[in-house]
Order: sequence, then structure tokens, then C-alpha cells
Amino acid sequence: MSESNTPRQVNEVEAERSETLADEVVLDVALDTADGAMAPSVIPAASQGGQIPHAAGGSVFRQIVTGNAMVSVLSVLLAIVLGGILMAVTNPKVAETAGYFFAQPGDMLTEVFRPYVALVQGAIFNWTGADAAAQLYPITETLTVSAPLILAGLGVALAFRAGLFNIGAQGQIIFGALFGAYVGFTWHMPFPIHLLLVIVAGFIGGAVWGGIVGLLKARTGAHEVIVTIMLNYIANFLLLFLLTTPAFQRKGSTNPISPFLDQSALFPELLGPQFRLHAGFLLAVLATVFVWWLLKRSTLGFEFRAVGANQSAARTAGINVPRAVILVMAIAGALAGLAGIAQVSGTEKYLSGGVAASIGFDAITVALLGRSTPWGTFFAGLLFGAFRAGGVAMQAQTQTPIDIVLVIQSLIVLFIAAPPLVRAIFGLNPRKKKKAAGGPGSGTRPSGKIESGAATA
Repeated sequence: MSESNTPRQVNEVEAERSETLADEVVLDVALDTADGAMAPSVIPAASQGGQIPHAAGGSVFRQIVTGNAMVSVLSVLLAIVLGGILMAVTNPKVAETAGYFFAQPGDMLTEVFRPYVALVQGAIFNWTGADAAAQLYPITETLTVSAPLILAGLGVALAFRAGLFNIGAQGQIIFGALFGAYVGFTWHMPFPIHLLLVIVAGFIGGAVWGGIVGLLKARTGAHEVIVTIMLNYIANFLLLFLLTTPAFQRKGSTNPISPFLDQSALFPELLGPQFRLHAGFLLAVLATVFVWWLLKRSTLGFEFRAVGANQSAARTAGINVPRAVILVMAIAGALAGLAGIAQVSGTEKYLSGGVAASIGFDAITVALLGRSTPWGTFFAGLLFGAFRAGGVAMQAQTQTPIDIVLVIQSLIVLFIAAPPLVRAIFGLNPRKKKKAAGGPGSGTRPSGKIESGAATA
């Protein structure tokens, strides 16, 4: 019986091996030519070295709970739990109610959860509001605050995907706001032409400031982290200086603030004057869609991701790496510049020394939490916008320091940077079925897949 089955088993193995080799050839050709978008390179992709990421095997549930998105969600959950413990330990009312916990446990539990209840009321929905406007005001504030965070986060995330660390979103926000505000209060045009020119000016301002980084990186090899940090200082002090000059300082005021932008240069209010929510949030949504299309559906986005994966292999495949570095930093800076426009044409309506606040630095955290993906960054920006909007209500209602929100954000970054720690805490082990997934030591090599000109995991 075993002898009769041997030829059949050999044929099945040979057929499977031939199919696997055929898949690998298709993958190598697609990678080498960017799915037909470029001419084949002199050295085939198969001999360029490096590893191509493949999809993890196992059940769908295991792939979900051990994936990057789930790790991000669990990191946020863990940070919120630890933040709640910290608030409970430092709250004297919790210690007071703990003395009679077994008699009335509800009192202690109420004090423990009260700060987070206030956070939800200030960020999502205030069910104690007098009318519908008061009840919905928190969610509109979250959307308003999250708009510049999303835009700046997209700029940081796009650079991350190309293997570059854009620490200069702060300076790019300032330059975008500087260019846009100047057009907004010196030029006088009808709406919506004036607003469109303000947006274009902010886009150009951020692109120029980010493009300088890309140019220095591509032409001289200067490290983008050092360059962006230095440019942040230059942009900040240049802004403070310009606000003391007649060209930018408001007439009749000794404060370093600009004149108000013309009404035609402002984003329209989406829900009326009782809310601060403006069309800048729609700009953030459009920017997210644009970055998604750029990375997933365009040849330029494929070049960015190829450069981020392996510059040497990308260069061998015919990609102009210096050009890609300059372009990606210019586009990243332009996105951050739009965050400055969301501030001056939407929220603030004038230019001041604190126009960027800490948005540029928070954008780094937003991009990390969003795993440098467009929609991940979008939802991470919403989360951080909720923290900012709800933190004010939490402090007002429960006297909890608003700095606890910064602690929670820092914990999120800590756990995002240590996925094995998060998986260990929640008992998730992605290596448990490594053999079934076709990993090293399993004897098989899973085939990759090319979609729309881009290698996908």
C-alpha cells in the first residue's frame, strides 16, 4: 500500500514545488518592474538580497489578534488602564472611600471612574447638556482639534514609509501658517478664491521647508533628524521675529500677533457659529484619501515605499533615490503646512507665536500609533484629539491635572515601541504557529503577492 502511494506523493510534491517556483518568478518580475511600470533592471530582484515580507499564516482570528492594528488597540487600552490606576492612587477621595469599600463599594468605583467619565463627556457626548447643541459640542471639539493633528501626522507617516524620520513637522506647520496667514490678511479677494490661495500658500510653505531637508539629505547626506530639529528652531524664532515687524504685527497692538485674516480666507463653519468645527476637518479627510492613493495606487508611492524598504535595491531597480527623497520630504512638509492652515484659517483666525503649539511633536506620536498608515494615522489623530478636548473637561470637573493626558499618551508610545511586551501581557504569541505559517524551518516558502504595482504583505 505504501509503495503504491509513493509515486503519487512524489508527483504531488513536485507539482506543489513547481507552483511555488512559478509564484516566486511572478513575484520577482513584478517587484523588479514595479508591476510593469518600469523597465527591468540589470540585476533581477531575485538576486538583490533582502527578504520580502509575507502574510502570516494560521487562523484569521490569530492574524487579527497578533497583527499591528490589534497591538495598537491593546497599547491604548493598556495605557488607559495604567493611567486610571495612577489617577486612582493620587486621588485623595479614592483613598477616603477605600476605607469603607466593603460597606459601599459603589462610592470607590465612582471615584475611580469619574475622571474617565468626565473625559468622555468632554470629548464625545455630554449627556448632561441642557440642549442638543451642548450635548454634541464635545464631539465637534474633538474633530476640530484633531484636524491639524491628522494633517501633520500624515506628513510624518509619509516620511516614515520612505525610511525617513521627519522630526520637523513643527517647523513645517509654522511655515505653512506663515505663508497662508500672510496671503490671508494682505490679499483681499472674494470667497472661495481667497481661501484656495491661502491653502495653496500653506501647501507651498510647508513643501519648501520640508524640501530643504530632502535636498540636503539627497545631495549632501545630511541626517534628516538633525536637519529637521535645527529647522524647527529656525522657523520658530523667525516667526517670533516677523511678528514684531510692521509687515506682520497687528496695528495698534504691542503683542506679537498678526492682523485677523479676511473673512473670505477662513474655512466655513460646518455646523453654525455655536460650534468651532470648520471645513479644515474635511481637508484632513481629503488629505488622508490622497496619501492612501499615493501610497497604494501610484507609481510614485511605490517608489517611496521601495526606497523605505531598501534604498540599494530600489536604486538597482532603476528608481531615482535622491529624487524620491526630495519629493517625499516636500510632500510631507506640504501636509504639515496644511496643518498650519487649519490653525490660522480655521481655529485661531490669526497668526501668533504659539500657532503650532505642540502639534508637530504630537504628530510623531500620532504617526507611530497609526503604524504610519494613512487611515491608521487618521484614527490616531481622532483619538489624540479626543484626549485634548476631553482633558480640559476632566480637569474642570474632577480637578485631575490635565498632565495625566500626557502621561497616557507617553504610555501609548512606550507600548507601541514594544509590541512583544504588549503581546506577552495579553498572552498573544504570533510564533506559536510559525511552522504552519511557512516560516523559517517549516520547509516551505510562502509566495508573495503584487497588487496595483506595489508589493503587499
